[in-house]
Amino acid sequence: MANELVGWIGILAGFLSGAALGLGFRSEDWLGGYASWPRRLLRLGHIALVALGALNLLVAHSLQRLTFDDAGRVLASGCFIFGGLAMPTACFLAAWRKGLYPAFFPAVAALITGAVVMLLGAWRSLAP
Repeated sequence: MANELVGWIGILAGFLSGAALGLGFRSEDWLGGYASWPRRLLRLGHIALVALGALNLLVAHSLQRLTFDDAGRVLASGCFIFGGLAMPTACFLAAWRKGLYPAFFPAVAALITGAVVMLLGAWRSLAP
């Protein structure tokens, strides 16, 4: 399943980006200091890779157990794949150029949509 592949790729990318970012973290003023916009967004991007990668693994598992029609299954899967790729990308883009923060909106919309579809699938699975 695609969500499983995207999940493991995201987790590995998060570990690798965290290792790369860790090379500069010992310097107090690296990227403008700990509280600076670029440094916060890079940290958020690295965490988003791991967290949304893990969430894609959970989605892959849940899609097999919950009750969906074909369209719901495809929509939920696609939303979490897109969100898992778009959210860290938005973080890294916004760290580079603050004016690119609107890139978050499609990622957030996809993840919210995916969560709603998953919730509906879970709700339907409770019905006798």
